Amino acid sequence: MSRQYLTTAIDYANAAPHMGHVMEKVLADVCARWMRLRGDEVLFQIGMDEHGVKVQRTAAEQSLAPRALVDRMAPLYRDLFARLHVSHDRFIRTSDRAAHWPTVAALWGKLADAGMLEKRSYRGLYCSGCEQFLTARDLEDGMCPHHQRAPEEVTEENWFFLLSKKQGALRKLLAAKKGGYRIIPASRARETLALLDEGLTDVSFSRPVSSLSWGVPVPGDTGQTMYVWCDALTNYLSGLGFFTDREERAFWDDAEVTHVIGKDITRFHALIWPAMLSAAGVRAPDRLLVHGFLTCDGRKMSKTIGNVVVPGEVLDRFGGDPDPLRLYLSGIPVGSDGDFSWERIGDLYDGVLRNKIGNLLNRVLAMLAKEGGVIVPLAGKGDVPWEDYRKAMDAFEYSEALKIAVAFADAANTSIDRTKPWALPTGEKRRELAVLAEHVRHLSLMLLPFIPGTAGRMLAQLGLGVPGVLPGETAWGAKTAWKAAGAPEILFRPLE
Repeated sequence: MSRQYLTTAIDYANAAPHMGHVMEKVLADVCARWMRLRGDEVLFQIGMDEHGVKVQRTAAEQSLAPRALVDRMAPLYRDLFARLHVSHDRFIRTSDRAAHWPTVAALWGKLADAGMLEKRSYRGLYCSGCEQFLTARDLEDGMCPHHQRAPEEVTEENWFFLLSKKQGALRKLLAAKKGGYRIIPASRARETLALLDEGLTDVSFSRPVSSLSWGVPVPGDTGQTMYVWCDALTNYLSGLGFFTDREERAFWDDAEVTHVIGKDITRFHALIWPAMLSAAGVRAPDRLLVHGFLTCDGRKMSKTIGNVVVPGEVLDRFGGDPDPLRLYLSGIPVGSDGDFSWERIGDLYDGVLRNKIGNLLNRVLAMLAKEGGVIVPLAGKGDVPWEDYRKAMDAFEYSEALKIAVAFADAANTSIDRTKPWALPTGEKRRELAVLAEHVRHLSLMLLPFIPGTAGRMLAQLGLGVPGVLPGETAWGAKTAWKAAGAPEILFRPLE
């Protein structure tokens, strides 16, 4: 059994959660669930990034204190992720002075002791939307490409992290064939190495209190507040109590560490973060899993255009069941941009969930019910594509694994049409129905990481429980004590 520490980017607390947050958390949850099913010990952390200029300004606009704003936002995220069946173990908030701040202050001290921090006057272009300084090469026609507005020109005295000192070490780390920091997909790794070819510049790590008062104070410098990178990135360590008397170093030092993030913050996680860790004497993570963006009907979601998709509305469309949305998002290849369409998710609901998966379960159980629900002992070997499925899941090719599962459901439906079990003599019929029930059992197991609620209901109707791990469950006929199936119930009702 391996130990796994899995994290997502922490979500910025200036507004309610959107579909980008959903896309990331579902991806990470599929990953966490698969790791647990294959027998790994998993610690899965998500959380909130609650400091910074955007929060400070948004709170002022609403006549709130920043603390009141983030305390209002945090439950919105927690509740949404609970509705999505995101199986995180921990939820960290950067405004937590007991759980987060001690690690951040200690890390700052380690960076200072390593000679990696320097105070200097700085003049640059600051995007409050990105919460970062931009260079001319970051802009498109003088605008921030992500927020479509010109950055502010700012002159101030800040502490800088001397990232340029780590250029050679970062190249070696990212290019290593073994024991390095792997970026998935490979295209993102190539982009990151190209940034190294352009040369790294030092990074602003603080801002004057006059500009940013809502954040972690810089140790020993009361006039400065830590900027986003030392504060927010450090959540991956503070969640484990690093540099405190509650350290859980085993989930970093003796684990595989995977960060799941969006492509817009790749370079910060791929370059700044491992450089900080190196300077502090902490090993680099093992991998960075990078997802793309989500558009709507081929266009970026925008309140002006009127195509913003609210996660809660999608859940409500399907009676609160998160599995149609989870399945939809899981079909987007890791690293690629995805597009949301109400028509396509409706087609997926009817075509895959209702007509392939739900119909298969109902057909098999209805025929079994006519035979008293009896599951006769299985003979021979079944043709279940577990090897291909496992290979895809272990390679983070979740959309491919999902295709394998859906194709397996198709094959079972085709088998029913071909063999016509209802027309067979009683003995042959019962044997064929036992084979079909076993097919549905294996399908349910394959669906557990993607649509756990549906997979659990399928297993319950089969008369089985949800296994904690897959080893021992994926052999053909593994459930030797399985003698009877339950009554069929409709998994997915027609949409109104």
